[in-house]
Amino acid sequence: MQREAYFCAARSKNVIDTVVMPQGLHEQPDKLRSEVQKALKRTCDVQHRPYDASLLGYGLCSNGITGLSAKIPIVIPRGHDCITLLLGSKEKYQQYFETHRGAYFYSSGWIENGDPPGRNRYERTLKEYEQKFSAENAKYLMETEQKWMTEYNWATYIDWEFANSENNKKFTKECAEFLGWNYDRIKGDPGLCQRLLDGDWKSSEFLIVKPGQKIAEDLTSKDIIKAE
Repeated sequence: MQREAYFCAARSKNVIDTVVMPQGLHEQPDKLRSEVQKALKRTCDVQHRPYDASLLGYGLCSNGITGLSAKIPIVIPRGHDCITLLLGSKEKYQQYFETHRGAYFYSSGWIENGDPPGRNRYERTLKEYEQKFSAENAKYLMETEQKWMTEYNWATYIDWEFANSENNKKFTKECAEFLGWNYDRIKGDPGLCQRLLDGDWKSSEFLIVKPGQKIAEDLTSKDIIKAE
């Protein structure tokens, strides 16, 4: 979400300092929790210009944010993952999910700063395995590693209509063709991310965690997360 976060920060009336976390931490929820907690502590320790709040550009992310706390309020969008921020609401995310089972989402920030599934990632990983192991073992490892891709049917580009969108749509199409998935483009909505940064925190969209409270899951309700 790097480009998307910078875009909204530039338009916000507030003074925003953006901290970019390493991509992929959600694959290791315990590590995500540890690294974000360290970042929250660094934010709270700032003395020259104390912050009003820490804003997390995460969703629940496999419970990676549960247990987090800080000495200043933490504000988090109500969502299972950051796709909610890219699409503009948890309702829009749910609606798309119900009509496009097995969707894997691509975004400008993900394409620019990550390594999304596609030919480039496949060839790079295969080369690394061939250098470490025999060609036969490399092929076996690739076949094993790629099994998760059978759960997906769509490569969907979330378009915020940035200057690089045409190139990213083309890239997503090429990934879809290589992986044997369908391609789709859905118009993104910066509204939720903008409201997060502007301080427009409706309880239906955001959770405010006060000092002394921690983030907890709330999957039995539409709120997804709660403070306790």
